[in-house]
Amino acid sequence: MPQPEAAAPPERAADHTLVVPDLADSTAQAPHAAMPGLAAAWFSDAAWLREPSGPPAPRPRGARFRGATPDVDPDPEPGVLRLGERHTLTGPFPVDADRAAALGARAAQHGFRAWTIAPVDPVRAERTQRPATYDDRDGLSRAFAAGLPEGEELRVVRWAVAVARKLGGAVLVDGRTPLAPDPGAAVDLSLYSAHALDPADLLGQVRGLVATAEPEERATSADGSLSYAIRARTSYDGDLRVRVAHVDRVPRALGVLEWRAYGPFAYHLSWIPQDPDELRTEHPSGLHLIARGRMSTIVARLATALQARIAGVLVDDGGFVATGAELAARVEGRHHQARAWV
Repeated sequence: MPQPEAAAPPERAADHTLVVPDLADSTAQAPHAAMPGLAAAWFSDAAWLREPSGPPAPRPRGARFRGATPDVDPDPEPGVLRLGERHTLTGPFPVDADRAAALGARAAQHGFRAWTIAPVDPVRAERTQRPATYDDRDGLSRAFAAGLPEGEELRVVRWAVAVARKLGGAVLVDGRTPLAPDPGAAVDLSLYSAHALDPADLLGQVRGLVATAEPEERATSADGSLSYAIRARTSYDGDLRVRVAHVDRVPRALGVLEWRAYGPFAYHLSWIPQDPDELRTEHPSGLHLIARGRMSTIVARLATALQARIAGVLVDDGGFVATGAELAARVEGRHHQARAWV
């Protein structure tokens, strides 16, 4: 099996390494095009310090091109993207499928790319704080058992794990410990919309998926805005909770959008399992995974229906904009008859 260290160039083998599927698609022709947007969802000053040079074009074939030299850089130079004040993201570097699979990355149609994360100052901050527990959803306590990173380093590592979960990739911590977050663990969604639904109207829509839905709480803030929640209880799969509130800010990922079109109402759709502690463990039980699959479908179906009705933008639990393709995958990858047990 290939060694994890092979995912990054030798001179960067000790850096944190993010391995993700090639992001080139119909909307982002270059492998690096989507990375600034993912970084901007967490870091206000994310920007290219140096953009990557393009990949080499295929060499022309045939007698008429014999001896011709393509006018491209045969050895593309990686880009450098600023993350916060003291860290940079460098890449992309090509990674073959076997190396990516050795880290736990999911299959990718267009291959994989690696990005390395390193501090601007080559002297790393000391890690003196030991984890209080050695089990968490992301596996960070396991990866940093000897001492947790702090401040901005911890934030960039959490960001890398969130990106890996969203895209089906993996993270190699300090060039040694692989983390492969389960994309299925991302269940909760939030819809930010300019439109408010009446509580009774929303209650009827939730009951279309889970018949036991009932109002949970209702309050009026000092500015007169209404906030309320609906909770749908099931016998085996836990509860679906929808919390609606007037908000004065939106996630950083929506900062470039017009406030008038995408605020100020937030619809938070969350799953509360039978044992909430299993949300915070890296390897939950089989029963938890079965319930999570069913409820993930229901959350995605409700979110899609609400967005179709009142517009707005959906954000996943990693703080990134959730695309229509991602929502469809949550629905289509589960049971076709997505009904909760009540």
